[in-house]
Order: sequence, then structure tokens, then C-alpha cells
Amino acid sequence: MTETPPTPSSDASREERRRYALVGVSNRGVASFAKPLIGSVGGVESAHGYGANADDLSGAGVLVAVVDVDRVRAERFVAEHVPAGYPQVRVYEPERLGEMFREARPDAVVVASPDHTHGHYILAALEAGIDVISEKPMVATAAEAARVVEAERASAATVHVTHNFRYPARHRHIKRLLTEGAIGRPLHVDLSYYVDTRHGASYFLRWNRTRAASGGLTIHKSTHHLDLIAWWLGADPTRVYAVGGRDYYGPDSPHRPAGASTADEVRARDPYHRAQQGSGTFPEPTGKARVGLFDLPYEVQYPASQDMTLYDDEIDIEDHLASLISYANGATAAYSVQFSAPWEGYRLTITGTHGSIVAYVGRTPENEQLPGSGEIVLRRLFEEPEPIEVPVVLGGHEGADPLMRRDLFVGPDEESIALGLMADARQGALAVATGEAMWRSAQEGRAIEISELLSSASR
Repeated sequence: MTETPPTPSSDASREERRRYALVGVSNRGVASFAKPLIGSVGGVESAHGYGANADDLSGAGVLVAVVDVDRVRAERFVAEHVPAGYPQVRVYEPERLGEMFREARPDAVVVASPDHTHGHYILAALEAGIDVISEKPMVATAAEAARVVEAERASAATVHVTHNFRYPARHRHIKRLLTEGAIGRPLHVDLSYYVDTRHGASYFLRWNRTRAASGGLTIHKSTHHLDLIAWWLGADPTRVYAVGGRDYYGPDSPHRPAGASTADEVRARDPYHRAQQGSGTFPEPTGKARVGLFDLPYEVQYPASQDMTLYDDEIDIEDHLASLISYANGATAAYSVQFSAPWEGYRLTITGTHGSIVAYVGRTPENEQLPGSGEIVLRRLFEEPEPIEVPVVLGGHEGADPLMRRDLFVGPDEESIALGLMADARQGALAVATGEAMWRSAQEGRAIEISELLSSASR
């Protein structure tokens, strides 16, 4: 069975459409926000659903400006991807943000720049009274998350965060089961998440690989999973204890080819590079700046002179962690993630006073579905197991992206309101703080209180 996501209505006049500025002409920013706003549908689908779009938002909003540190990339996007006859899309550098607010007059900004820059743009927009849609994570540190929440309280504007992992049909169905009391009061969530050797390794060939730029993968990636658990439970996280480290990538990796003295020698013998050859997952050195989706170059972010390998000294983030999380309603969660697995997906068990919900999702690095993937089983106490069929959904991230964009740009429907699908600034802040608590706990060897991190903004 296939569920087709709704198409936003396009009867709004040009005067009625909200005006949007895109901050960060990233792959995700272009494919998931800019191109739908300008009416370009059927975007790039990758093995992981990255950047896919399946809807036309041009009837609901108009793109009026783009902001990026790389003016060449931004201008290329406007010249090559904004159709003739479309309203003017202005290009600005970050230092001209205030000028952009005054000239382009956006009603909202979409922040899709590198994680460590989100806070600056969000706070500036809130001060100007402009709404914000922020790519997850909302920010890269808990202290900055607290500042955003405080700034939103003082502003007439609002912040929403693109926690699209709430939106797949499977996850919405689990939320309904929990809300209806199918397993009684939830007591414990056990979520083990695996990122395969292509997808996982790719983070260590991007800016994500440093704490300063991303906050670490428990913030950049795991905020999806951590937000999902809190949303399912309907409760705030309060305390985290975690262990983990860096054992796949970086200078001490056991996979680093012995005796290789140059980046080319490393790549030639690197098992990760050999395993992904032909997939296009890793950037290959060409003597030119790295090129992203839609043939847009990264002249500033990934110049020709920059040559990354998976074993560089600057890699300073963890590549696997396991944690125990406590919640305000008395529930707990055991969450683990690793970024060098033979398969991609997760194993999930939610245990309640009257039964459990079990789910499994898995596929190979070649995007082949593993046996049993996608199945949900409801196991009530004293009853036979009940397999639940979940529809296959069209669109990026198992249909999540089109539904999320509908909520953000057109407005939530009854299901979205009932389930609380849209993530706000407070929920975005809690997800960031939980991710930071994980890596801090692993480093410091102690349990970390979420309130301790969120109160650090005022110290």
C-alpha cells in the first residue's frame, strides 16, 4: 500500500504568499526548501532520502533572498535554478544580514547553514521580529539553545525546528498507539541506531567532524532520535549517563592503512573508500572545489586546497555512544548509536505497563531492504502478537519531508495538531541539550543533568 503525501494548495495570490529568505545555500537548504518554494519538484533522491522533495510550495510562499558565506555558490544557484519570470531573489553575505532584513523584507528565514552558525542567525531574526524555520539541530550547544528560547519569549516571532523524524508513517503510528494507551503507561524505550559504513563515514569527510562546527554527531544526527523518543513519551529528558568514544575514525583508527604517508595513499588502501567506490557517497579529489547537489560548487567551504581523509588529526568527535536517559514522567530510555555499521537502521522496543511495541528498520549500504524491515509488532500482555502493516510513503525520508514542509509552509492538518508533529524552540533546545549531555557524560564519566546545561546560558 502506498500513501501519497498531500500537495499544498497553490491558489494563494502573490500578495498573500509569505516571503522567505534562505540562510545557508547548502544541499539540504536548496533541495528541501529553496527548490520547493520556487516550484521545482522531483528533486534529487539519494539512498538515504537526503535532499529529496516531492512537493510544490510556490503557491504558499516565495523565496526572496539567499544568504551564504560563498557568494559564488549563492549566485550560481540563483542564476541556474531560479526560473525566468520568478520574483527577484537577492544574494547577501552574512555580514549584510540586517540589510537583507530591510531590503528583502522576509516574513520568515529558513536556517540551513552549518550547525555552529544557526544561533547567530536565529537570534538576529528574532530580534528583528522575523519567524524562523531552523534545520535540525536548532543550534550546536545547549547554552545557545537556552539563549534562543529566551529570545523567542521576548520576541513576537516564533521558531520551528525541522525534526522530520517524527513524520514517517511508522513513527506517527507508534505515537498514536502510545497516545491511545495500547501498551499502558510507557516505562522504557530501547533504541539502537546504526549508521552504515558509507553514510556514517561521510560525516567525517565534512565539517561535521569537528566539535566546533557541529557540536558532535550526538547533536547533529542524534537530535533526530532523541527528539523522537521525547515526543513518543510526551516527556522532557532530565538526566543522561553515557559512555562511548572515537574508535572507527581519526588518527588512531584501526582501519587507517599502515605506512600510508599521503592522502592519496590512504584513500587507495582505505577500506571505507573501497567499500563506497561507485556510489558517489564520498567526495573524490579532482583538483577543484567540491561540488554538491545540482552541480553547485563549494568554493569557500570545501576549496580545492582542502584534502580530507577519515583519519585526519582534526577529527575530535565520537563515532559511537551508548546512553541511559531519564525523563520527567519516570520513564527511561537506553539509546545507542554507531557510525560505522554494516547496515543502516534501528531496532526499537517500547515497553509499557500493559505490553510492548517492537519495530525494526534496516537496509544495506546499497539501499537494499533487509528481511523484516519496516515491521511493527504490538505485543500486549496475555495476548497474541499483532503485526501492524505500515504504508510505504512517497517522498524524502519515507515521506517525512513533504509532510513536514506542508506543516511549516502551508499549515498543520488535524493529524499534525493532534499528534503535536511540529517541533518548537523548546523541544529543539531539549534535543540539543540531550545530545550535548551524551558527549559530556562520556568525557566526564558522570551523569549530566539537562537543567545544568540549559541554565549555563545565564552563567
